[in-house]
Amino acid sequence: MRCLPRRLPSRRGCLARGAFAVLTLAFAAAAAGAGDPAKVLRVAFPDVSGLDPQQISDLYSVRIAQQIFESLYEFDYLAEPARVVPNTAEDLPRIDDDGRRWTIRVKRGIRFTDDPAFGGRPRELVAEDYVYSIKRSLDPALRTGGDAALTDLIVGARAVVDAARRPGGRFDYDAPIEGLRALDRHTLAIRLVAPDYTLLERLAAWRSLAVAREVIEARGADTSVAPVGTGPFRLLQWKRGSQIVLEANPGYRPLAFPAVAPRYAALAAEMKGVRLPALGRIEIAIIEEQVPELLEFERGRLDYALLGGAAARRLLDGGRLRSEAAQRGIRHVRYVVPALLYTYFNLDDPVVGGDAPERIALRRAIGLGFDVPEAIRVIDGGDGVPASQLLPPGVDGHDPRAGAKALHDPAAARALLDRFGYRDRDGDGFRERPDGSPLALVTASTPDSIARQNDELWVKSMKAIGLRVSPRSAPFADLLKQAAAGQLQMFDLGYRSPSPSGYAILATLWGRSPPDTNHSRFRNADYDAAYEAFLRTPPGAQRDAIARRMSAIVSAYAPIAYRSYPVGHAFAQPWVKGFHPTTFGTTWKYLDIDVARQRTARR
Repeated sequence: MRCLPRRLPSRRGCLARGAFAVLTLAFAAAAAGAGDPAKVLRVAFPDVSGLDPQQISDLYSVRIAQQIFESLYEFDYLAEPARVVPNTAEDLPRIDDDGRRWTIRVKRGIRFTDDPAFGGRPRELVAEDYVYSIKRSLDPALRTGGDAALTDLIVGARAVVDAARRPGGRFDYDAPIEGLRALDRHTLAIRLVAPDYTLLERLAAWRSLAVAREVIEARGADTSVAPVGTGPFRLLQWKRGSQIVLEANPGYRPLAFPAVAPRYAALAAEMKGVRLPALGRIEIAIIEEQVPELLEFERGRLDYALLGGAAARRLLDGGRLRSEAAQRGIRHVRYVVPALLYTYFNLDDPVVGGDAPERIALRRAIGLGFDVPEAIRVIDGGDGVPASQLLPPGVDGHDPRAGAKALHDPAAARALLDRFGYRDRDGDGFRERPDGSPLALVTASTPDSIARQNDELWVKSMKAIGLRVSPRSAPFADLLKQAAAGQLQMFDLGYRSPSPSGYAILATLWGRSPPDTNHSRFRNADYDAAYEAFLRTPPGAQRDAIARRMSAIVSAYAPIAYRSYPVGHAFAQPWVKGFHPTTFGTTWKYLDIDVARQRTARR
């Protein structure tokens, strides 16, 4: 999932606090079929960017949107290996014509939650809703800039998108797309230009969440203020910068706790016989920093917390849960997050951009000079693994033979700079550019304590190789806008893979991805050809080899500097049932709260 903060999996998200606004939605009382009102899950998130599925890109907005809206498919909770299973679809797709024709049946009787846009009538989820939602994911005028891969994959989509891109053009949602049609009320047909082995994962992703056209058109530009979906929860209240509250969808269908991998047998046992969804309410506190979140968890005001670095160490002793926490029944899970943390370079920038040999050398030297081991030790509290390739552990195509050795080598960085003419000509201790002009590096950061530590390490690391760098701080939301507009020179980001193939991480450097995805503005014919071959290749050794070829291209041109693969720590209160951090997908509809145990613990 793109647009992760530098400190993934800690508590900063993709938006800082916005202007305080209160949104309260009035709903009828929950029906008897809804979750138990006494069972309230309390968690903490950073502030979120919005809840319009086709216009969000940060992890935390996606997590909440996936409770309100539903895709045809989802990742099976705690299955190993990860697999896609039907959600609102009756079954897996029927695939014909050598992978080019997909037919999907939508379950009958699933309904959107009530909304005035429906004119007071129940509104069933139908195949046309997925046609409309997928079209929205293609629309270049929406915030994410359109899905370039799907545009070229679906037969007939390119013409509609190109028409929308012309001066004065707009996306025509009524224009038929040959490869995207509802055959009848509950049958969706997709025709592809060529087979794509990531399509099933895309149909389980956030951009394929179903929205109702009536609601989107009724909301106008502000499509996040009152989201309407078919998911297990609905938005009750949103105090921007403060709290988001979800309540159980009274019309949601009953669930069974899914079959899980053998090592999760204890979770399955505690959930046996539990009626799901069990939760009546979810309260999400907006907390930007880890330490306040930790304090709230220790006080029993949060039901689970995903922490890293110094905050996690306060609950651990030598990597194990401290005895006082264990005595309280707190559970701890350490896990490797399928994400890559990196520094991206803006290849349109006049200082670090371009493909001239000296610019590539500068970017490579910066990557070699930054002290990744120190960043992992001090900033991440040891919770990280040095990165040496694009795809992280837990994702297909990751090569464990590449090792986990950091690329930090200041001597090699200095030699590289010397060789390509970056020298200190005026004796002030800092190098100038090959033409003698000043060399000014600027790295963007956010205004929080851990970011300040990262800034200090940047200054120290670059000074050691003779480069001057100036950190500039701004709220994360502003930085994301500047990144998409090409206004940042260097920025630390992260990307969590939403699926086992890793296609989404690889797309961050694909030349045809929009600036919202390809922040580096990397354009390389060999990389682009490899990415497109990756999509057309089935899982296996051949596709893995393509992914490694892409990593080699990135190492050669250095549009990004690898940092680390994060390690997370999940801590759960003893009254939370069914919880385990998942590699892909969401969890809340499968959780339960032992209210009696919770009350006893809080006395």
